[in-house]
Amino acid sequence: MVKILCIGAGYVGGPTMAMIAKKNPKVKVTVVDINQKRIDAWNSDNLPIYEPGLDEVVKAARGKNLFFSTNVDKGIKEADIIFVSVNTPTKTFGHGAGCAADLQYWEKCARRILELSTSDKIVVEKSTLPVRTAAAMERILDSGKNGVHFDVLSNPEFLAEGTAIADLENPDRILIGGHPTARGKKAIKALVDVYAAWVPKEKILTTNLWSSELSKLTANAFLAQRVSSINSISALCEATDADVGEVARAIGMDSRIGPKFLKASVGFGGSCFKKDILNLVYLCESYGLHEVAEYWRQVVKMNEYQERRFVSRMLKEMFNTIAGKRIALFGFAFKADTGDTRESPAILIARELLEENAEVVITDPQALEHAKIDLADVIDRINFEPDPYKAAKGAHAVALLTEWKEYKTLDYQKIFDGMVQPAFLFDGRNHLDHKALHKIGFNVYSIGKAALKHI
Repeated sequence: MVKILCIGAGYVGGPTMAMIAKKNPKVKVTVVDINQKRIDAWNSDNLPIYEPGLDEVVKAARGKNLFFSTNVDKGIKEADIIFVSVNTPTKTFGHGAGCAADLQYWEKCARRILELSTSDKIVVEKSTLPVRTAAAMERILDSGKNGVHFDVLSNPEFLAEGTAIADLENPDRILIGGHPTARGKKAIKALVDVYAAWVPKEKILTTNLWSSELSKLTANAFLAQRVSSINSISALCEATDADVGEVARAIGMDSRIGPKFLKASVGFGGSCFKKDILNLVYLCESYGLHEVAEYWRQVVKMNEYQERRFVSRMLKEMFNTIAGKRIALFGFAFKADTGDTRESPAILIARELLEENAEVVITDPQALEHAKIDLADVIDRINFEPDPYKAAKGAHAVALLTEWKEYKTLDYQKIFDGMVQPAFLFDGRNHLDHKALHKIGFNVYSIGKAALKHI
């Protein structure tokens, strides 16, 4: 029986290993983490990650060939294949602060694998890492004196939060990078065989190590670039009374462009886009490619501009003052169908509103606990309310920041009747029926579209 270990029980490690275990019943999969609370949650009915369909996948394999544990050392000793899925956040200190990846946890993990291994192993980079990090991993692992051989592979994850289980079940591609040597090809085949249990062979792409590492950063950079591009046009649409939805539809019908990721919004968030782009910026600068670095840095700048522009528009339309006014934020997760708030536009927007002395109340079906952590330093100035009707009661404005399906089905007449008049609604996701809201009596402001006003 092949024994697979994943070090790191976060968003990538947990769901991916659960799917591997479900699809490979003859393989033993163990997920380890030093966070006891997180492991306890994986072993309970209240998983630490909200993701549609995840419960079913975990329950199908947990206790059979899928195990969650804090015994990292035992897992390393026993494993044939080790996935390294530890956190690689953006550095907040020293050289490269604000752009470079913080690899301290990754290096500690590599050294622990070297120390405890007594048999040959395949070590798989699952975390998003700078290109050529595998070379550093190999240098660490090859420094041992006990004759153990390690083959390092790159296998980046391309999951989208909210659709992660569907992405795992039917991926666009599985990318595996390794060395074109006899041993490297053998290691690649071993990992290909794991995924081939359910993924068609034509969807399993093999490359060299460096191409695989760079592909992950590039994929996220290109996706974020499309969001920032359409958001830049949304500002022009508002200035000219063009409709960004119509523009996006027109250009998206061009087969060379396509329609995906052309939905204007208050901005992108999540754990990957900003972090990976800044990592790409740092890499380019490290190689002296300053113009390339600045090109990609602009994608992040445009996203931050879009978030601040949203607040500026609220301030302008609400008579240039929101001091003392109750503003209900509908949604705090960075996107629907996840409780993840990392880099959510709602974080900056809430803080900007507080800077204007607004009374902020936040509602979200899954992310309130994370919101309290993100805003811990100002928590005494914010109200957190699970019920959107209560959140909007007495509000001067509602700002929709997450495209939860349930927000489409709310009784907006009831919400309008309970608000201070004139009532404002700012739709940061172009998610609602703006004409219907205007008919009720709302002054409606959306992204990249003409306002529907009564005043």
